[in-house]
Amino acid sequence: MSFHSRPGPAAEPPVLRLPPAARRRRLAATVVVLALLLAGTLFGDDDEFPFGPFRMYSTRADPDAPVVSTRTVGLTATGEEVRLSGGQVGLRRAEFEGQLDRIQENPELLGLLAESFADAHPSAPELVAVQVVQRRIELIDGRQTGTWSDHVVVEYELEDA
Repeated sequence: MSFHSRPGPAAEPPVLRLPPAARRRRLAATVVVLALLLAGTLFGDDDEFPFGPFRMYSTRADPDAPVVSTRTVGLTATGEEVRLSGGQVGLRRAEFEGQLDRIQENPELLGLLAESFADAHPSAPELVAVQVVQRRIELIDGRQTGTWSDHVVVEYELEDA
């Protein structure tokens, strides 16, 4: 008969303590990060993320403020509007709206949308101009009133037309 002895409790490894200089460095880094977060929260904007808040998630829209919807249209010689968005030209709305300031400074960039549309739709009517139009939809208590207005933000006359 063989008796095996039960193993004793495992010995705990010794506790390693940070030297005071390392603790001060960690504390300083923590203070800097917290200060950046506080400054970003008070004064920051989307561009300073992650130290600034994402406004679309951290604020609430006024329920009586109009909603602005941006669209891009091509105009034919007869004045007919042709949508130049999404699958029509291979550009997502958010990508386009993010470049709106650049397009306002360089309206000739709209010519690229017309070219892309013509390449993708060779049998479509020829475009003579491209416009960026913003529709302001009026709201009261967060509900549409039925009133809206369109404003042409930028227009580019195509040279070939």
